[in-house]
Amino acid sequence: MNAEVENMVGLVLVGVLVLAVGGCACVVWAERGGPRWVRGVALVTLAAGELVRLAGKNRRRSLKRTGSDGD
Repeated sequence: MNAEVENMVGLVLVGVLVLAVGGCACVVWAERGGPRWVRGVALVTLAAGELVRLAGKNRRRSLKRTGSDGD
C-alpha cells in the first residue's frame, strides 16, 4: 500500500472512533436528561449498536450451519 492510502485508512478509522466515542457520550448524557438533539444521537447510536449485535449473531449462526454441513 502506498502512503496516501495508509493515511486515508488511518483517517477513516480515527473518524469512526470519534463517532463511536461521541455516540457513547451522548447516550450517557441523554440518560441524565440532556437536550433533545443528544437524545436523538443516543437513539441512533443505540440502534446502530443493536444492528451490529444482530449482524454478529446472524453471522455466527450462518458459520455454525456451514461448518456442520461439511461433516
